[in-house]
Amino acid sequence: MKRKTPFILAGVVLQAMALAGMTSAALAGSPQEMLKRYEQQAKEQGILPQGGFSAERGKAFYEARHTGGKPATPSCTTCHGKTPLDVGQTRTGKPIEPMALSKSPKRYSDPEKVEKWFLRNCRSVLGRECTPVEKGDFITFMISQ
Repeated sequence: MKRKTPFILAGVVLQAMALAGMTSAALAGSPQEMLKRYEQQAKEQGILPQGGFSAERGKAFYEARHTGGKPATPSCTTCHGKTPLDVGQTRTGKPIEPMALSKSPKRYSDPEKVEKWFLRNCRSVLGRECTPVEKGDFITFMISQ
């Protein structure tokens, strides 16, 4: 019996690795899948605008000067540039790939990364988390660029 234990344990480890791989594949997505996720969240919260997400609202959000966040980052354009087609720059001088999907096709394909950056940047610019509608409008605008 003791000799079978390593084989059983190896099988369990391989199964766990396979499941982890499947989880990563299941989490991989597309901007359209992210939009579906935000649409569902907005519906659940009762805040989805009639007509759904809007590139125009996303553009206005991107360009607006917001209050409530850090004074050094009042707008998305502070770091990401006047247009999402351009390379941006962090406050420490590191380049930021363009936000536009046409320039950075893989940018909105990893849900964990998308959420990480929305959380960090919305808190910095707005002083709060973005709503599902703000996220959906933003990505809709980026898809149009």
